[in-house]
Amino acid sequence: QVQLVESGGGLVQAGGSLRLSCGASENIFTFNTMGWYRQAPGKQRDWVATITNGGSTNYADSVKGRFTISRDNAKNTVYLQMNSLKPEDTAVYYCNARKTYYAPPRDYWGQGTQVTVSS
Repeated sequence: QVQLVESGGGLVQAGGSLRLSCGASENIFTFNTMGWYRQAPGKQRDWVATITNGGSTNYADSVKGRFTISRDNAKNTVYLQMNSLKPEDTAVYYCNARKTYYAPPRDYWGQGTQVTVSS
C-alpha cells in the first residue's frame, strides 16, 4: 500500500514563502511522475506542477516563475518551494504519484496540507 505524506503547509502573508514536502513509503523511482495539485474551497482540484523520473518539470501558468518542484531520491521525497505567495494560492495542496506502466495508470494521493495566504 503506497503512502504519501505531505507536510509544510501553514499560514503565511502575501509575498512570503513556504516549502511543502511529500514523503513516499516506497522508492520514488517506481513512480513515473510525481506532482502537486491544489483545491480551493468550492473549486475543483487543479494541477500545479509535475516532475518526472528524469527530472523534467512542468508548471501551471498560474505558478510558473514562483513555484519550484524538486525531488530527493535518497529521501524518497518531493518538494514544492513556493515563493511570492498570493492570496489566490490558498488551498489544500495534495501530493500525487503516478505509475503509468499500469493499464489504466495508477494514481496515489496524500491526505493534503492546508496553505493559507493572507493579504
